[in-house]
Amino acid sequence: MHQIVAISMLAPGIKRFEIQAGAIAAKAKPGQFVIVKNGETGERIPLTIAGADIGRGTLTIIFQEVGRSTLELGLLREGEFISDVVGPLGKPTEIRRYGRVACVGGGVGAAPLLPITRALYRSGNEVDTIVGARSRDYLILIDEMKAISHTATFVTDDGSSGEKGQVTDPLGRWLQEGRRFDLVVAIGPLPMMRAVSDLTKPYGIPTLVSLNPIMLDGTGMCGACRVSVGDETRFACIDGPEFDGHRVDWDLAIQRAALFREEEAAARKLFKSRGECRCR
Repeated sequence: MHQIVAISMLAPGIKRFEIQAGAIAAKAKPGQFVIVKNGETGERIPLTIAGADIGRGTLTIIFQEVGRSTLELGLLREGEFISDVVGPLGKPTEIRRYGRVACVGGGVGAAPLLPITRALYRSGNEVDTIVGARSRDYLILIDEMKAISHTATFVTDDGSSGEKGQVTDPLGRWLQEGRRFDLVVAIGPLPMMRAVSDLTKPYGIPTLVSLNPIMLDGTGMCGACRVSVGDETRFACIDGPEFDGHRVDWDLAIQRAALFREEEAAARKLFKSRGECRCR
């Protein structure tokens, strides 16, 4: 059992939990994730570790209330418990001094990007950060990103905050102006990561993306999280979650991500119809 010691709402439907998990916090590294299960019959939910405090023995997880399982998770309150948290899982990000790095986050993708950006910044890299969302209300971790970036640019689809447009707009402008990057890290919706990878490929800039496909056991046994990278089948839980964005089969990744969309929508509708959902 893992007690929830703090909860905050970052945006409508996006919550940050700080939970007691000392053994995991002691070993967690940027880029890794945990699998959370709430209750004996709950779904296993992979969530990137957004932060770890070894001294307090706590983990920070950030999630968006999308399907029934995350809606149920969002009903928990401070002082209550999550029954199962397993991790850290996956390969950590390779943190070293690359030179100049662009960290690009879309929507809730800013959450897993945060510890990676912090580690790259502390390793002596010059970090340019871009964070995007559909509107001002959904921009998250603004102050945190500013504190660990040499430059921080924010964009919104509707122009309600920062620049109006997509995260690829400032990145593309910088590249056209001759700004060179030694690494680009992009985390967010699949189409966004694909667009960033397509943008950087002609420039030959190494580009890391973090994939979060359907996942069950998190140990490579079930094969549900398989992705195609460079014409090879890889498992996001043990080979990733980070991969070379220029080698990912994006068409297949997007197709597999939509496999259970109708079932997820039906489960969410049923859950909300029972009056249990307090989400916005």
